[in-house]
Amino acid sequence: MGKQCTRRAVLGGLAIETASLLFSRSVSAAQILSATRSVPAVGNSNLLTVVAVSTKTLRLRVIQQGKMGPAEEVGIVARKWAEPLTTDGTGVAAAWGNFSVHLEEKPWRVSIVDAKSVVRQQVGLEPSTGAIHFDIGNGPLFGLGEGGHPLNRRGSTDAMLSGSHSPDLANYGARVPIPWLMDTHGRGIFFAHPWGTFDLSGQDGSFLPVAETPTRDIFIVLAESPAELMREWAELTGYPHMPPLWSLGYQQSHRTLESRESVLAEAKRFRSSKLPCDAMIYLGTGFCPSGWNTGHGSFTFNPTVFPDPAAIFREMHDEHFKVIVHVVSPPEDLHGEVNDSGAALKDTSNAAVYWPKHREVWSKGVDGWWPDEGDELGPDSRLLRNRMYWEGSQLFEPNVRPFALHRNGYAGMQRFGWLWSGDTLSTWKTLAAQVMVGITTGLCGIPYWGTDTGGFVPTKEFTAELFVRWFQFSAFCPSFRSHGRAWMLRLPWGWNMGRYGPAELEPQYAAEVLPTAEELHNAAVEEICRKYLNLRYQLLPYLYSAVAETHTRGMPLMRALWLAYPEDAKAVAVEDAYLWGESMLVAPVVEPGATRRAVYLPAGVWWDYWSDTPVNGGTEVAREVNLETIPLYVKAGAILPIGPLKQYTGEVSSEPLTLRVYPGADGAMTLYEDDGVSFDYEKGSFTRIMGSWNDRSRVLTLTADAKGRVPREKAFLVQMAGGGESRRLTMSGRDASIVL
Repeated sequence: MGKQCTRRAVLGGLAIETASLLFSRSVSAAQILSATRSVPAVGNSNLLTVVAVSTKTLRLRVIQQGKMGPAEEVGIVARKWAEPLTTDGTGVAAAWGNFSVHLEEKPWRVSIVDAKSVVRQQVGLEPSTGAIHFDIGNGPLFGLGEGGHPLNRRGSTDAMLSGSHSPDLANYGARVPIPWLMDTHGRGIFFAHPWGTFDLSGQDGSFLPVAETPTRDIFIVLAESPAELMREWAELTGYPHMPPLWSLGYQQSHRTLESRESVLAEAKRFRSSKLPCDAMIYLGTGFCPSGWNTGHGSFTFNPTVFPDPAAIFREMHDEHFKVIVHVVSPPEDLHGEVNDSGAALKDTSNAAVYWPKHREVWSKGVDGWWPDEGDELGPDSRLLRNRMYWEGSQLFEPNVRPFALHRNGYAGMQRFGWLWSGDTLSTWKTLAAQVMVGITTGLCGIPYWGTDTGGFVPTKEFTAELFVRWFQFSAFCPSFRSHGRAWMLRLPWGWNMGRYGPAELEPQYAAEVLPTAEELHNAAVEEICRKYLNLRYQLLPYLYSAVAETHTRGMPLMRALWLAYPEDAKAVAVEDAYLWGESMLVAPVVEPGATRRAVYLPAGVWWDYWSDTPVNGGTEVAREVNLETIPLYVKAGAILPIGPLKQYTGEVSSEPLTLRVYPGADGAMTLYEDDGVSFDYEKGSFTRIMGSWNDRSRVLTLTADAKGRVPREKAFLVQMAGGGESRRLTMSGRDASIVL
């Protein structure tokens, strides 16, 4: 992974050389490592400050003296920076925790060396092009944001273009580039400024800035484990926000709407059919003949379907549905803050001018937003838009957690909102690709992600089977939402209506891509959808606890297997399956007509969730599947909290939670609960119960976190996987235990 670095090698190239960084200035060795050392003035030199962000993260900032760099780095959490590192007596080395930072000037290069004299990372500047070179070892590389492919970025080049681009859009979705790259050895590198392109096709990596700027800002992370790497990234760009509980439920999206009556009838159908659902999403007119508003980009309700929006939304709220509306056409140069004042209020591109347009819509009872478009926005404007919906919503309701589902973003957007993968095709290849895209997006710090279930653009492959397989995958995505053209086929019962719903496609095109009439009488689809909706809602205690971990540790919800098994080469290569939280492994079925699904299980004992039987890992298994089943496995030692059946996340139930213990190894769990709505958890209004399982003694122990509320008479049913009767355990205080 590293190279041996000797003192002689470092000192051998101290002749001062001109460094071209899209500008040409001389560099002084003493200036390179400290802005505070007293050194002879060098005209128009480049100053490199090296700042320890933490014991694991280092900042290299190069700026042309006499020039101004950016006031703040896009995507980085605001902070007071530490003083730069200072050099040793030679002027070319600085201590940084367990590392030392060395400078060579011929060629211009910074090396980070550990206590064993192994070079953990090198960053060099190429005078002729201004490119930045860095070590990429010889293993897999991950990151660079949502979209693009494959999971392992080694061998690729990436122009880091944001937005929807053919041909990749069809299968991999929209691109949200983030110049963050990592490997399985705990190394990460982030190019905060300026924007540029990556070339990972050679023996080392290179980043070529495409903007003329006096600044280079590079962050290097050297962690001891993948979990520590993810935490350092979260410390740098921000920990994911704590979303409202309802946003983890099922969301049903719509396109062309027919009438007020049909809108309400559909909501009642979910409830009468016992199909769990938490939110209804309405597309804006401009992308369909009849949406929620009067035209593209407007904030006025369509009187044909929403003649009295406040009354309609009140009825929907009475049925425990949240309402989300689709908004488009942000200012092309969005900037500023939602609470700006004075002269800023005369600037139509300022957030303080644009955001108030949402107030009247919100006042009718809207609970969340779906900001579309904005591909042309720069990284700063994309992130500002993410933040605008978070901070602006709190101007309306200060103690209610906001919700916004975005098309675009940047590093740090996890602090503010959700992301979906854009207008993909309805094909099997797309479904398979989206599994990998979801894993990659999580590795870039954005855990709250999902797709248009079924794919957005129908093709001749758009069948009931494809929709069911996609629905099953989406049940194990953070955002569980169905959307697409021919939208009524995205309803759980849509494949048994005998019709397509409102015409959205030209007749000739529709005949080529929509399923045949015979496929529209398939009652099995609704039953399978109900099965996975029920499973999603029963697993909400597990999922919400994983969300709390994401919020505090920065770990994604959809986890690449290598995060837990970095030394397992086969696990590192897996891009068609993932860990769902800490304990579950999900293997979506992504091929038509599948009767078997090959799944790699890392070493250890795993339990088949459906058959409740143990399976030895460390190998690939062939799991038989039918249309109702995708492979799900649970790690031995897991304690899985399972809730009662609910029709919406906030439904009150008198049934206790079940703690299902999977024997075969020691294990642990964390069960987190709060009101799911407010920010009161920040003041200690939450319950966190840590569970531990001792496999040898067969003892399950529960302990309440003293930082939160201590449970009073909290009952559980404890169940051992593999059979046996449930046992009741009541927690009346800080500790409780049971022998199984």
